[in-house]
Amino acid sequence: MSAPVSAMPGQSNTTALFDRIPREEFIQCNLGLVRTCAGRFAGRGIEYEDLYAAGCLGLVKACDGFDPERGVCFSTYAVPVILGEIKKLFRDGGTVKVSRSLKELGLKINAERERCLKQTGTEPSVTQLAQAFSATPEQVAMAIRASMPVVSLTPAESEEGNREWDIPVESPEEKLSEHIGLREVMDRLPPQDKALIRLRFFGGRTQSETAKVLHTTQVQISRRERKILRWMREELTGEVEKEKKEKGHGRKTKV
Repeated sequence: MSAPVSAMPGQSNTTALFDRIPREEFIQCNLGLVRTCAGRFAGRGIEYEDLYAAGCLGLVKACDGFDPERGVCFSTYAVPVILGEIKKLFRDGGTVKVSRSLKELGLKINAERERCLKQTGTEPSVTQLAQAFSATPEQVAMAIRASMPVVSLTPAESEEGNREWDIPVESPEEKLSEHIGLREVMDRLPPQDKALIRLRFFGGRTQSETAKVLHTTQVQISRRERKILRWMREELTGEVEKEKKEKGHGRKTKV
């Protein structure tokens, strides 16, 4: 098997470069975070270029506010900041922004619906509209919804005096941050350990099956797996396991 996990470096490559290279170069090295975050919101009514620009602003803010002494990877700190700037695009003006191409398609569809209604007395179906404008039914449906009147989420009158409605939505920050952090930690594993984790947790293999692929025993796989997971947990949380502290404290008291 590979060398002990304790021999692995304690910081990711990009985090280690924070104090070693110019600010502009460090930002360039982390533009991949912006692309990942912007892609998470693609196809939701805002052009990708606008999403990317907002994400770059968030990356700059994250770079200026990052403190490597806190013991966390730069990506773990930067992703929520980048996503926060991107989500501001959807809050600006109190309404969700709609892309120009979707607006134009919506105008054409409304005109076609009115024309068909006057001539035939019936509205065209989504499929017919899609064929007329060389679009997909999904694009037509989105354009129709985008052209509908806006519903305010802050009603002007409320008996209880509450001017806000809470709408539960799934926040992507935590999941995306964990995914990026896990990928960084995985990239720092030795090839043999990386193969073990991929077989066990991404390939759905048992310890016995993994042992056969890696030409070792199930017992060795079990021991190595525990060590790798312990190291990965420490790297992702930036904390030393409490068990080590407690055991060390216990040995001192016995002496």
